[in-house]
Amino acid sequence: MNVMIQNHARKMKGRSMNALQQLIRFGWEQALSCLFPAVIFVSLAMTKILPLPFLPRYDWLLIICLLMQWWMVRSGLETVDELKVITLFHLIGLALELFKVHMGSWSYPEEGYSKIFGVPLYSGFMYASVASYLCQAWRRLKVELIKWPPFVVVVPLAAAIYLNFFTHHFWMDVRWWLSGLVLIVFGQSGVIYRINGRRYRMPLALSFGLIGFFIWIAENIATFFGAWEYPNQTGAWHVVNLGKVSSWLLLVIVSFLIVATLKQVKEKGPKE
Repeated sequence: MNVMIQNHARKMKGRSMNALQQLIRFGWEQALSCLFPAVIFVSLAMTKILPLPFLPRYDWLLIICLLMQWWMVRSGLETVDELKVITLFHLIGLALELFKVHMGSWSYPEEGYSKIFGVPLYSGFMYASVASYLCQAWRRLKVELIKWPPFVVVVPLAAAIYLNFFTHHFWMDVRWWLSGLVLIVFGQSGVIYRINGRRYRMPLALSFGLIGFFIWIAENIATFFGAWEYPNQTGAWHVVNLGKVSSWLLLVIVSFLIVATLKQVKEKGPKE
């Protein structure tokens, strides 16, 4: 009996150690995938604390982002195809920033030579960093899609979600209707990812929610270090309204749909 108990204890210990190793490996891959966002956060903190010579803070942030982007491609941490996706997200994000700042949703109160209509150009890299994370994690974890909806459904849904960020200022906000459509369209969808060769599965809706929540946490850090400023943060910093999670959730969904669609187009393209 004692031998059986000891063997069972060894098996349980072995399983626990294996699970811990897998979790550590998963965390490491996630950390590597977050390299670009991490550099942005560190830069926001350092440029807020340290005195900066020659140029305003926003311009230094733009230079840091450009140099980081160049280094990631040069070092092989990022592929040329991933750079194209990230550039697309930079443009999409910058268009959204120009509109939202114009509408007074938030502002960039500091001076900068690289500001266009009140929006510093570095701001597009904050959207690009989300795409960088998705591309990196996709490659490192060897992500596969399960029961992915047809192209003719995914593209209009992504477009509708993105357009709602603009149209809700003039018309009704249909984000909750769009969220319901996402649950319907992707209710059976999932992702398979690999850690040390072992396959794991996660419902796609859960992955959307987790990424959106962690971006909301990142948003609180970013606004604390003055990346941008909401109207209620003008006098003093406050925690970003939890309702913003829904906005980030939808933005993550748009980002994921674009990346997934481009990945599928690439895979179905002509083979060399």
